[in-house]
Amino acid sequence: MGVQAAIGFTRSLAVYRLNLVGQRRMRRLYGQFVQPGDVVFDIGAHVGDRVWALRSLGCRVVAVEPQPLFMRFLHLLYGRSLNVALEFCALGAKAGSGEMLVSRRNPTLSSLSPDWVGETGQVDGFRHVSWDDRAPVRINTLDALIARHGTPSFCKIDVEGFELNVLQGLTTPIPTISFEFLRSQPDRAVQCLEQVERIGDYRFNVSYGEHLKLMMSEWCSAQDIARHITQLPERISSGDIYARINLKPMEGL
Repeated sequence: MGVQAAIGFTRSLAVYRLNLVGQRRMRRLYGQFVQPGDVVFDIGAHVGDRVWALRSLGCRVVAVEPQPLFMRFLHLLYGRSLNVALEFCALGAKAGSGEMLVSRRNPTLSSLSPDWVGETGQVDGFRHVSWDDRAPVRINTLDALIARHGTPSFCKIDVEGFELNVLQGLTTPIPTISFEFLRSQPDRAVQCLEQVERIGDYRFNVSYGEHLKLMMSEWCSAQDIARHITQLPERISSGDIYARINLKPMEGL
């Protein structure tokens, strides 16, 4: 491991894996969507902080991670676990291969989307980031993952600008999906919202940054969430959109 990669790996451990307050918040949030025994997907598992939280809730976690360094770390933690399945690949609209743009000092910002990297590198707060390495990756689809592991009750997607591509590889509705957004790139969030609506009848909510708390008192339409994101103050630079399948009450009840 080179010096830059070691710095990036250590930063990721400190920010995500060792964040015990974040762990408590994560379990409280995800506990609204899962039950013990459920299959859940963590797309972009990184250092496994979400795996840790979801596993502690009694779920069987399918963790997808394309970066070799982080997959080796996940194997050390969960390679012999019966309730964690590790998938060394990325996900996209169709199976194949691709090239990841890697930031060795900020590996959580590594991405398969050159357009996202170009846009994000111009945003205040990201100008210091350098995508200084390249790595070939194998690409699979959510549909293929479902065929192998079953339909999850919850799927978290955090893939740095490749969220739409991941969603385009899904045709089976998943009860709850989350995907990351940047306030500076609302069009990408809107495209993801539209794609989720093509998959099924969903309602939406939002969480800011790493607060890990739903901010809307009621689940909203995609249009409401899109409008909400464009009106966020500058101090909120990112967050996650949650999509929950709309369960209509049975007629006559």
